[in-house]
Amino acid sequence: MPPQLGKLLVIIGLGIVVLGAIIWLGGGSLFSWFGRLPGDIRIERPNFRFYAPIVSMLLLSLVLSAIMWLVRRL
Repeated sequence: MPPQLGKLLVIIGLGIVVLGAIIWLGGGSLFSWFGRLPGDIRIERPNFRFYAPIVSMLLLSLVLSAIMWLVRRL
């Protein structure tokens, strides 16, 4: 197993821990907008709910792609 893979796994793990700590320690209010962006489809009726966070997932994909690009550059 190449040492670069181990380094990448440690960085990803630390990132997940930091993000989890932020959300757990009250940062949930920081992300309260996530999932309620214009373009996210939400249909609520009696006995039926449909939710498709299209724009939120596009934004998340862009952010994660940028992070991975930065990690590769290091």
